Amino acid sequence: MFETAELGQIIDEETFDTHAPGVRDALLAAQQALRDADFPVIIVLAGAEKAGVGDTIRLFNAWMDPRGIRTPGFAMQDARDQPPLWRFWKVLPPRGQIGVFDGAWYQQALFDHVDGLSDDAEFEQQLSRINMFERMLTDDGALIIKFWLHLGERQQRKALEALKADPRTNWRVEEGDWIEAGRHDVVTGAAEQMITRTNSGYAPWHIVEGTDARYRRLRIAMLLRHAMERHLELAARPKIESEVAPAAPVLPRSILSTVDLEQSLDKREYKQAINAAQARLALLHREANARGLATVCVFEGWDASGKGGAIRRMVHALDARQYTVFPIAAPSDEENAHHYLWRFWRRLPPPGCMAVFDRSWYGRVLVERVEGFASPEEWRRAYSEINAFEDALIEHDVVLLKFWMHVSFDEQEKRFRARAETPHKRWKLTDDDWRNRKKWPAYEAAVHDMVERTSTRAAPWHLIAAEDKRHARVEVLNLIADALESALKPEDPAEVEDIDVDDEA
Repeated sequence: MFETAELGQIIDEETFDTHAPGVRDALLAAQQALRDADFPVIIVLAGAEKAGVGDTIRLFNAWMDPRGIRTPGFAMQDARDQPPLWRFWKVLPPRGQIGVFDGAWYQQALFDHVDGLSDDAEFEQQLSRINMFERMLTDDGALIIKFWLHLGERQQRKALEALKADPRTNWRVEEGDWIEAGRHDVVTGAAEQMITRTNSGYAPWHIVEGTDARYRRLRIAMLLRHAMERHLELAARPKIESEVAPAAPVLPRSILSTVDLEQSLDKREYKQAINAAQARLALLHREANARGLATVCVFEGWDASGKGGAIRRMVHALDARQYTVFPIAAPSDEENAHHYLWRFWRRLPPPGCMAVFDRSWYGRVLVERVEGFASPEEWRRAYSEINAFEDALIEHDVVLLKFWMHVSFDEQEKRFRARAETPHKRWKLTDDDWRNRKKWPAYEAAVHDMVERTSTRAAPWHLIAAEDKRHARVEVLNLIADALESALKPEDPAEVEDIDVDDEA
């Protein structure tokens, strides 16, 4: 693979000076056009140590307007306390801007494998996750262009020696650089596997020889120019009319018909049950906090189905410093400038804490589907994107619970009318609530599909009978407590033996 990047490519100063101004002007023009475009540009730079990644980043900022370029920096340890890719989702560029990533999501995967921290199967899993991540971004319109800057083993050593001999640059050479040069074949072999596995039509790799700075700069600038011009051209073409989403089918029996809405608790039973459930949840979440176990709770459901009431009874049992409730409304302009999952990745809880979502990423396959805010192509591919997102949380040992609060059509109307007649609740009722009732069959079909495609063994949907609010609140609290209790159980029997009996008492 890398033989073509060890040919000794050299460009003399005169040739560089002849071609560079035109390439630079074209890059600037493409960047100006990008500002009004509906997609971001994501540049990934990776490669051999001292192959010119830093020089290339400086080139981008010198040849283009740095105000439209973001270059986030990362340390590998930043990723350990959060699910994979979290730190990258947080800093993705918005539409109309350029993000330059040094090493990006590849660096940790590559060097974990080189250092023996991941075996072949784990490395493959990481690369599969990266492919899915890049596919999500490009499906959403992003241009991703990836460069591997290559040096042969001899060229790498020569580059290190030249830097070390120059008093102006010798500080850039560290002991770790020589260690990496000494295992050049190992790093190159892993990089070849990585590039082969993640080189795709939607996010291609370009291998660039890094020995000669002028060749490297001009080659990368030309490749970026052509990629941006091509993407801008495609984005400017008249869009083919998307297929019209078919009318929601009339389901003879949807998954919601299986919910027993007759379940209820009287006031005496409720008081005892809610107190016990809150006490149990309080103890379990304190332990989860001490162990650094994060929890994510998702609440979806019909308008007036009791989501807010269940959330209030739940957080009443928790330390206010250890949870955040996110009421999710229509996305802001900033959120609309990113992939729809961006705003949820940014809201994931730190270790030991809980994030509660009053409506969530499922809006893509519910309200956005039914109301036409997402095209059929967008909401259909969202099922796999959501499953991948939730898999990443679960693989990182986040406790994930998903609740659909279900009431009957008639009960919803009663609650709407009660809200309209109660001054301190009137603000909850909007014209949209009444309008959405007319689309009940379409929403029920969307919920049916959502459960069918995203209720997994690892992240099942809990369909809560919410006709009786008291019953619903107790059931929600007990399900959260059950999930925490299960997650906190020691997997290794030896851990049980190590528990101090006096402490347990």
